[in-house]
Amino acid sequence: MAGIVVVFDFDRTLIDGDSDRWVVTQMGLTSLYNQLRTTLPWNSLMDRMMMELHSQGKTAADIAQCLSQTPLHPQVIEAIRSAHALGCELRIISDANLFFIEKILDHHGLLGCFSHIDTNPGELDEHGRVRISPYHDHSLPPHGCCLCPSNMCKGLIINQIRSSISNNEKKQFIYLGDGGGDYCPSLKLGESDYVMPRKNYPLWTRIRSDPLLIKAEVHEWTDGEELAEILLHLIHTISTDGKTT
Repeated sequence: MAGIVVVFDFDRTLIDGDSDRWVVTQMGLTSLYNQLRTTLPWNSLMDRMMMELHSQGKTAADIAQCLSQTPLHPQVIEAIRSAHALGCELRIISDANLFFIEKILDHHGLLGCFSHIDTNPGELDEHGRVRISPYHDHSLPPHGCCLCPSNMCKGLIINQIRSSISNNEKKQFIYLGDGGGDYCPSLKLGESDYVMPRKNYPLWTRIRSDPLLIKAEVHEWTDGEELAEILLHLIHTISTDGKTT
């Protein structure tokens, strides 16, 4: 099944909740977060949260321990492992950050299943503090997409993935997401692709508002159990139909 590329959003898709808000809540940052959330861009806000934890003496290991408790549905874990074992290329495009995503995936033994993670940088500085910065640096010219936040256009990333595929390769995409930022990449999918929006979340609402704009076949899901079931069904259907190379 080397012809299948499965692209996951992360927050509220691969994991059930939001990794940023999980750390804020679990590590006692809610009050400061509420004070600052309307004054800073999201990546800057989370970087400020990391600075606060560092000032309290919390280490990167403490943050990683907190992230290891992030809820992840066991059937999603098994679906990822199964899709990887079947030869699918698995990728993540997320507006979370690399430190959080890698720590969660590594805790569950899933990091090696993903060929690439496109997300906001999250790394340790020389003082051991977690630093979070935007995927698309604000000092650069705007990415030009009116559908996406200024720090990341997921549709542009999908186009870059497509352009990296040689002309003699046939690839079919399965895109899973929930948020408004997942609408732009969904518009980039073709008629042989699939999009899996989480029901009653912004992506699902946008698609339903004008379904004819979406060329890909739409399969909605509600929870981790349904995500896993539909994803594996689509993978097997594509393989059975002989659509992959």
